[in-house]
Order: sequence, then structure tokens, then C-alpha cells
Amino acid sequence: MSNTLSCCRIEVDNDLIKNAQILLDTEKESINTKAKLFSLLANEVRLKIIRLFLSYEKMCVCDLSDVLEMNQSPISQHLRKLKDAGVLLNERDGMTVFYFLNESHRKNLKKIIEG
Repeated sequence: MSNTLSCCRIEVDNDLIKNAQILLDTEKESINTKAKLFSLLANEVRLKIIRLFLSYEKMCVCDLSDVLEMNQSPISQHLRKLKDAGVLLNERDGMTVFYFLNESHRKNLKKIIEG
């Protein structure tokens, strides 16, 4: 005797299936973008970094290192991933590189993180 569940559908709703496939096709790019963002935010350190940037305009690796009580190297790796995804931008001021949120992501990130 098998414990696997199986579908007990009597009739196939072809319209539902076709419309659902069209919906996913039309939103494919948006879904991929959101999946990448959620993947980035699934990491606790990156989530903390984004939370900090929602409250503080800009920070450098040293600031983040002190706040998160972590070495600069892993923080730099997380910043690189966020920057490569377009979530963060950076600017150089002398020898210091400051990171800040890409404003085009602020509203959505605020909703996701702050509820």
C-alpha cells in the first residue's frame, strides 16, 4: 500500500491551465527578478545589511564590520553580491568606499523587511 498522494480531479480545466500558463509567461521576468532578490535576502547577514541601509543613508565596510561584529572580508563579499544584483550602489570618497541602497529598490525592500 502506497502512502503517496495523488490527484483526484474528475475533469481537467483546460482554461484554468492555459490562463495560468499565460500569467506565468507574462510575469516571467518579474518573477525571476523577485526570486533573485528573495534569494539574496535569504541570507541573515545580507538581510541585516539591507535593514541597516533602510535606516542609514550610507555606510562603509568598516562601519558594517563594527555594527555586525564581523571581519571585513565576508562583509565585502555580501556587499559585492548585493551590488552585482543592483540592490546597492557605491561611491568613493578618498580611500573610503561608501555603499547605499539603490533608490529604485527602497520601497519594495522596505515593504518586505519592515512589513
